[in-house]
Amino acid sequence: MFAAERRQLILEMVRANGAVSLRELARVVQTSEVTVRRDVRALEAEGLLDRRHGGAVLPGGFTRESGFPQKSHLATAEKTAIADLAAGFVEEGEAIVVGAGTTTQELARRLARVPGLTVVTNSLLVAQALAHANRVEVVMTGGTLRGSNYALVGSGAEQSLQGLRVSKAFLSGSGLTAERGLSTSNMLSASVDRALVQAAAEVVVLADHAKLGTDTMFQTVPTDLITRLVTDEPPGHDDRAATELQALADQGVQIAVAGASGGATGAGNPPAAGADTAPARQQRRDVPLPGPRRQVPGAGAALRTATALGGEQSAGTERARVADLRRR
Repeated sequence: MFAAERRQLILEMVRANGAVSLRELARVVQTSEVTVRRDVRALEAEGLLDRRHGGAVLPGGFTRESGFPQKSHLATAEKTAIADLAAGFVEEGEAIVVGAGTTTQELARRLARVPGLTVVTNSLLVAQALAHANRVEVVMTGGTLRGSNYALVGSGAEQSLQGLRVSKAFLSGSGLTAERGLSTSNMLSASVDRALVQAAAEVVVLADHAKLGTDTMFQTVPTDLITRLVTDEPPGHDDRAATELQALADQGVQIAVAGASGGATGAGNPPAAGADTAPARQQRRDVPLPGPRRQVPGAGAALRTATALGGEQSAGTERARVADLRRR
């Protein structure tokens, strides 16, 4: 198939579906993802579509957001690997908040076997994934249903989170940069995500490599409040993602990369109740952080630093220290 024919078919698929993953485009036009990525870049240069989240979407700049049906088909393998790894950071008996998104939905499916877990969420999809988990308590916020992503938003959702205190927040978004942190395309969603962050001692961002370096309209979590990023291994040719990862590491964000040690890039089973999370730790790579320590806003002279693999403090000590800084 000639390049012009491929690109016309790609454009027709994106127009018909709103968003299509690179893997699906490559399957339909019967070529490699590398070739499809080159075609997508050419079409983007002409203003006919935008590259987003491991795929292509209709053009719309900062303000456009794909709905759940389109997002659910983008970067599915990457989301699975990220969810497998992120589940290893959740312990028995914890209370956590989980935001809306297709990646956090994948995480929720893996949390169903963690005994004694309490999950606070504004996402109907997250709640549905945990609905039959007998040993997990699900607490939903109030709010107004936003149909495009099945999330509760608005003042009702934000007010229901006031006074809440949990150990971790797991959030996704539309883009992540070292300069602005996590961002999203919808103002109401951003506002609720900020309320979720305020309730947590630690913030864990789940973002596949295609979101790295992407900046969208509304900031949800500034970089200095992100404790850890869980992402997938960027392709060797993706210089933008690799550069952004290093910049995030330089600012003190702990980086956990699924598949970096050869285990997390495929579908995996959630950890059994009480199971040791060592397999998840083996699958992650914590990127060394050569940059200076940074100060946590409101913490005075106390500093939070991220550590390289093998030099991390114990999980209990770290949680206690971060919680103490938040109380100050």
